[in-house]
Amino acid sequence: MDTIRIALVDDHALFRNGLKLLLDNIKNFKVVTEAQNGKEFVDQLSPDNAPDVVLMDINMPIMNGIEAAKAATARVPQLKIIALSMFGEEDYYYEMINAGAKGFLLKNSDINDVTTAIEQVMMGNSYFSQEVLYNVIRKFQPHKEEELDTATLSKRELQVLQGICRGLSNQEIADTLFLSKRTVDKHRSNLLSKTNSKNTANLIMYAIKNKIISV
Repeated sequence: MDTIRIALVDDHALFRNGLKLLLDNIKNFKVVTEAQNGKEFVDQLSPDNAPDVVLMDINMPIMNGIEAAKAATARVPQLKIIALSMFGEEDYYYEMINAGAKGFLLKNSDINDVTTAIEQVMMGNSYFSQEVLYNVIRKFQPHKEEELDTATLSKRELQVLQGICRGLSNQEIADTLFLSKRTVDKHRSNLLSKTNSKNTANLIMYAIKNKIISV
């Protein structure tokens, strides 16, 4: 496996230093860039020296994670951003997803969780840690009298969506549901269209808001 080049963007030097030490001790991981706010990171970013993965704090001075993610992905569209979040920042998740974030971790996550997140987004998947899922589900739990916005989804589409939320690939979902991969590809495309989602992370947030998944 080639070395995964990682950028750390966070305004707390102690947190960056600790995370850098842990990541640099993991085989095939290398922290190549550090920045204390979004502007500093964006200013030094170019397609020629872009990292593979960016661990980016949401709440930073000068330029926050949402603004930085938008600017960074506009400059380097293939950039894979994992948002670092504190408790109580769930309201910003949709904005981070729309800005280009592929994953979410709480800042008190175990290093194994961080490693898994990096590996998943490098494979083209989205990643939400279990703690993040739990917090978001609690935050967006609808009241009993609310009608869930799932009426337009077929039973099969809901099954495919559950597989997506479990982190399964289209082929794995196809094998689980005894379908062809082409059929699952079509269901995924329909899900994106029906839920007005731009990407897999949007689909996961839709599933959370409508209690299609639980932790």
